[in-house]
Amino acid sequence: MPGTTTQFLSSRFSIVIVTTDELVRPEAEVYLAADYDLRVLPAWDELITLVKKHPPDAVLLDIDVIGQRPDEGVSALSELRSLVPDLLLVALTRSNRRGLRYKAMDATVDEYFVAPINFEEVRIVLGRALEKRWAEVEYRNRLSAKAEQQSFAELIGASEPMRRVYEAITRVADSSSTVVIRGESGTGKELVARAIVSLGARAEKPFVSINCAALPENLIESELFGHEKGAFTDAKTARAGHIELAHTGTLFLDEIATLGLALQSKLLRVLEDRAVMRIGGHTAKKIDFRLITASNEDLEDMVHTGRFREDLYYRINVVPIALPPLRERAGDIPLLMDHFLRIYCAQNGAPLKRLDPEVVQVLEEDPWPGNVRELENLIQRLVLMVDGPTIKVQHLPQRMLYNSATSQESLLIPEEGVKFDEEISRIEVAYLEAALRRTGGSKMGAARLLHIDKQKMHYLCRKYQIAKGPKINVSGK
Repeated sequence: MPGTTTQFLSSRFSIVIVTTDELVRPEAEVYLAADYDLRVLPAWDELITLVKKHPPDAVLLDIDVIGQRPDEGVSALSELRSLVPDLLLVALTRSNRRGLRYKAMDATVDEYFVAPINFEEVRIVLGRALEKRWAEVEYRNRLSAKAEQQSFAELIGASEPMRRVYEAITRVADSSSTVVIRGESGTGKELVARAIVSLGARAEKPFVSINCAALPENLIESELFGHEKGAFTDAKTARAGHIELAHTGTLFLDEIATLGLALQSKLLRVLEDRAVMRIGGHTAKKIDFRLITASNEDLEDMVHTGRFREDLYYRINVVPIALPPLRERAGDIPLLMDHFLRIYCAQNGAPLKRLDPEVVQVLEEDPWPGNVRELENLIQRLVLMVDGPTIKVQHLPQRMLYNSATSQESLLIPEEGVKFDEEISRIEVAYLEAALRRTGGSKMGAARLLHIDKQKMHYLCRKYQIAKGPKINVSGK
């Protein structure tokens, strides 16, 4: 990255201004033409044609000249953002309406100028904004390349704990040893199992996966061992179980700790004899399979308390692989976020969204109780629910915002600033209204809830013209 703005601007970014204001061109040429490849267009259609062929680095759009209503200009901003997500987008307008500014910000405009426009200020703002955007794009590209280099099978991550996992996978892949994968829920235990299989001699053989916790107790025995016709009321045909289906391949038993003691005994016998007998059957069938199990439980404690057979524990605990929780994988969260963004934007036919740098900071601070699965679900939800191309800190779940030190400044003071007195009035009114609702309109009861005296309660109600109902004047006028 260049060390100074002057060095940075030497790359000649292209800027397009769209306006019918004849005073704009000479001003723009004086302050911008020396540093940028500048074009001034009079019409929206010309801009769209240019953007589709050769997208510029920045567009300054006079939203007053688009259509008949200001909202049409805001829609044009959204359309531009969808066409070129990394475009630096600047809105120009003669309107002082605060609502229009907010709508433009929702359309993820990067900068907003109200006429009369000082193009010397525009030049300074553009230099900083383009440098920041260039750095973001370069970071994302490096992140994507890094993710490709530092992925392993379907696993993403380059942290030291994950490198130890990759090494363990590599060591056990070519053997037939039984493996138990230990880790919290959502850490990706099945992905580890699949990675072991994909690198081993049984890669092209059956991979049979069963989540022991997902099946009702009365069905799991039949699912595992199969049954003969007539073995029980609904057994109208013979059916092979999962163990039998894994012949020559791999059987993966996820959440093995949820098996009851009776089923643990039957599974132990299968592992000892390498043979399975269907329910209602009379002869055992020899099965060649590799067993991989997974659990998020403390198996040693379960053995100690008699909930898991000790002999089965030693049978499955031949090669343990410990999968780290996401909170212990420093540096992996940005890689995973970029990976999931690309997947779910592509799946939903949406332009690739980008994460505001503050969002990345908040997500890196989170403890992630649901681990990688929680992160994946969050990114999928954000891709679907956020309309614009940029995911911002206010789009994150409240739980994350409350727990994040990074988010506090953004939450308290948004980018456009606040009118302090109006904001305090709004907060006071919200508490007053909530307290009155809670107490059925009783001002005395509301005062007790808010820990204020009755005189102050009556003063605040007069100030905001609150009787016993919800009629509110938030400006205090």
